[in-house]
This record gives sequence, C-alpha cells and structure tokens, in this order.
Amino acid sequence: MSRSTGKVVIVGGGTAGWITANAIAAEQRRQPGVGVDVVLVESPDIPTIGVGEGTWPSMRMTLQRIGLSEDRFMRACQASFKQGTRFFGWSGQKPDECIHPFSLPVDYARENPATHWLGGACTTPFAETVTPQAHVIRRGLAPKQATTPPYAFVFNYGYHLDAARFAALLCRHAVEALGVAHITGKVAKVESLADGDIEAVVLETGERVAGELFVDCTGQRALLIGAHYGARFTSVKAQLFNDTALAVQVPYAQASAAIASATQATAQSAGWIWDIGLGSRRGVGYVHSSAHVDADEAHKTLERYLKRTAPGVEPTRLDFRTIAFEPGYRDVQWVRNCVAVGLSAGFVEPLEASALALIEQSAAAIATQLPRDRQVMDVVARRFNAKMRYHWERIVEFLKLHYVVGRRDEPYWRDHRRPESAPMSLHDKLALWQQQPPWHDDAPRIDELFPSASYQYVLYGLGFRPRYAPPPSDRADRLYQETRAKAEQAARHLPTNRALLCRVAEEAA
Repeated sequence: MSRSTGKVVIVGGGTAGWITANAIAAEQRRQPGVGVDVVLVESPDIPTIGVGEGTWPSMRMTLQRIGLSEDRFMRACQASFKQGTRFFGWSGQKPDECIHPFSLPVDYARENPATHWLGGACTTPFAETVTPQAHVIRRGLAPKQATTPPYAFVFNYGYHLDAARFAALLCRHAVEALGVAHITGKVAKVESLADGDIEAVVLETGERVAGELFVDCTGQRALLIGAHYGARFTSVKAQLFNDTALAVQVPYAQASAAIASATQATAQSAGWIWDIGLGSRRGVGYVHSSAHVDADEAHKTLERYLKRTAPGVEPTRLDFRTIAFEPGYRDVQWVRNCVAVGLSAGFVEPLEASALALIEQSAAAIATQLPRDRQVMDVVARRFNAKMRYHWERIVEFLKLHYVVGRRDEPYWRDHRRPESAPMSLHDKLALWQQQPPWHDDAPRIDELFPSASYQYVLYGLGFRPRYAPPPSDRADRLYQETRAKAEQAARHLPTNRALLCRVAEEAA
C-alpha cells in the first residue's frame, strides 16, 4: 500500500527554506481537508548568505500567494523597487551601457521590434527605442505612483531587499499566519526506511523528526540530497568562471541619496561588481574568477569602485565578506522522497538574480503538485527534475550570452569568448540570430525564466550585430518617438524611487 503524505519536513531555513514553507502551507490552506503538516528544522547558527539581494517580478505573485502585504514586506526588509539591470562596461565599445528592463517591448506579442531597429540607423540604444521603462530606469524613477494599489504597477518591477530580514519576516509569517512548526536544532543523522526513502532526521538533542517528504534547504552543505543520497553535482565552471564573491554593505553618505531603480552591474577585468540600492544602504560586491585575479587585487578593485561611487565613505571601515562557491547544479534534484531547493540544488552566480527566482519556481512546483501518496511522488519527481534541469540549462545559456557578445580584451573576457566554453545551444542561437532576431520561438515554454525579449535586450544592448541585416525600415524612428513620448508622460507622474519609499514609510508611522 502506498504511503500517504501527512507531513513535509523542510531541513534548513534561510530564504529557500522559508519561501518553501510558506508556499506549501499557503497552498494547503486553499485545499481544506487535505491535512498536510509542514515542519521546518533550522540550525541556530548558520546565517543567511544573501548574495545578490535582488528579485524578479515573480516575487510579487509569490508574496501575494502566501498572504503577505506589500507594505509590510517593504518596511520589514528595507526593500526598494527594482525594474531590471543596468550594465556598464560589458561590451568594450562606446557607448558602453546596456539596460535589461523587466517590461516587454511595446506590442511585443504581435511585432518584433528588433527587425525594425536593426533595419534602421541604430543610433539610439535598443532598450530605449522599444520600451519607456529604459528611460524611467535612467532617471531613477519608481515603477508606479503612490496611489497605485499594492502589487500593481505602471512598469513591471521586482525588489531589492535585505535577505536576512526577508528570511526573518518569512519565518514569522509562516509560523504565526500559516501554522508552520519551527524546530531549532542541528541534524545529527538521517534515518532511512528499508526501501531507501528517508524516514526521519535526528537532531543533536535526540529529537526525531519524521515525515513523508523532505525538502533539503541546507545550502551548499546539501545534507540530504548530497551527503545522504549522493546526487551528482555538475560543475559549470568551464562555462561560467566566477567562483568567488567579495561583498560589503555600504551606507549612504546622505539619508536623502538617490536609490537606483535597477541593479547596476559594472564589468571589471576579471568579473563584475553588483550595486544594489536599498532604503538605508547599498549592497555591493565583486563577483569574480579566482583563476583570473587573486584575492588581494580583487579587494583593491572593489575598494577603487567604492571610492569612486561612495564619496565620504571610508572603505577600510567597512566589513568585507568573502564567499566562495562552485558554480553548478545537481543533475537530479528530487531523489526518492527528498527534493532540493536553493543552494543545495545549485548556484551559478548573482548575474541576473536567478537564485531567488529558481527558489520560487521550485517552491511553487512542490506546493501546487504536492504528491498525496508515495506512488504519485515518483511521477511528480520526474516532472520536477525535467523542469528544473531545463531551467538550469537556460540559465547557463543566458548568463553566458552576457560574456560572449562584447569585445573586452582582458584574459578573463577573451577566455569567455572561446567557442569551447559556451554551450552548444547558445552556439546554435547565435548562428540563427545572424539571419533573424530572437523572438517567441527562442523561448517557447510558458514557464520560461527568460523571455525572448530578455535575449534581445542583452544581445543588442551589448553590441551584437547580425551578418544579414533586415531591409531598411523607418519604423524604428517612429517606434522611438512613440516610446519617448510615453516615457515623458510617465516622468511627469512618477515619483523617484526614494520618494515612493519615503511615502511607504510615512504611511506606516
């Protein structure tokens, strides 16, 4: 007889564990009579890593589904609004700036704007030609007005947030509002059934926590999926070289300082620096390849950046943190009755903030397809593994695109352009894009992490020009004029990022 699923045990907290706990518990609330308990076991002395601190627009839906109000989230996590990513210095050409906004180009469902842009004179950057959000990002404006309802928008947006505060908020909400049981303790051993399924985890205190489904959110330690089951880890270091992040929290010199409306990603000789503006500070870090720069030079590079971008702040008084990681992912992330979410499943690098988005995808898949019994679990596991492997392959492909399009001449960047370092799927797409621009067929699945518009923003923003150009078109000029007019209209009504956050804070007072 197949065992029914009566309890889900999540091992590990942080953003991965608590997003998963909230997602499952909230979904169970919508299915009365199912009766599945959710328990989270968390070690008391393992801090949240929080590399990146950026989310996608999908986070708005996640927060809504678990029942968190946007104002409460914004205040508790010192969050700000993120409308995309702004790249500096990646192409090695002039002007060397590229914007990847969250909003799709205007009329993208029925018209491919790249065809017109490539057929025109190409004097205006691609993103600024096809979406007013690029202009909004440049001006540091918010994605909506103060009177816009929570989670609604004028321009699509995600968030910048304090990861430790976010995990704490998710913990409180899961326990107080959704009935998740929270157990503090270190896992000492894993007990298995005769068929190989996990039966229980035993804590150092001797407490035994049994369940029918176990979610491994133990980070890079991967206590269940890795140490217990030995699921193979596939390194992608031969394709994406970064393996170290040097991170620091930087205070604003003035409390009224502007807050950027997008993650700023500035290329360096052996990696790139992220710069994320929160309400009370900036999160800054240099993610790089240890094979191309040593630790001392990496630290000097980040200090030079801070001296240029944070006048009045003395870098020697800041607390720098070094985080080493192996870029890659588990080939199989659901083994028997154990599924990995977050760093235990894999991590590549902070570029394009895919880590939290993958946690959301994984948690939603588990919550909405939670197997009622052991027999169904095998079917759900196969579907989950296929889905997540597809996502990981697309992430590697899309991130690699950022490194192969430009013409920077340092060894790190030249190595990135070596043909053998890119996945074959990217080679195929780059060959196809020599004759036709990306569009819907290049990202055909409804659950794609990166729509074809994202490929366009990065491809043409970083300098790619096809061998076979489309025929001349005057539509590009008209498209730009229409976009510019919409941007000017938006600018008359939208507050700055800082002003909208102050309004949120005032309403809480």
